[in-house]
Amino acid sequence: MTIQTQIEQKIQQAMQPDFLQVVNESHLHNVPPGSESHFKVTVVSAQFNGKMLIARHRQINGILAEELNGKIHALALHTLTPEEHFAKGGKVAESPLCMGGGKA
Repeated sequence: MTIQTQIEQKIQQAMQPDFLQVVNESHLHNVPPGSESHFKVTVVSAQFNGKMLIARHRQINGILAEELNGKIHALALHTLTPEEHFAKGGKVAESPLCMGGGKA
């Protein structure tokens, strides 16, 4: 099973989000082809209602503790309530270009 699939399944099972998108952005970084080390994760869930951003990120980090302990190098989190997601028109920020590891 790929790391991306593990991330999707764990978040889906733990949160049953309204929307979940996991994007492998490893190819944007100085890593070997086929790597699974850099991910952008968008989670939309009513479980985030009333929670500060840090609490939302801690919740996802807790769900993915095993993957974050060595398998994943970078995790860009976009954690939104359904209302926030709607207000943004379903859009999240683009990931910045990699400036390290020889990509600059």
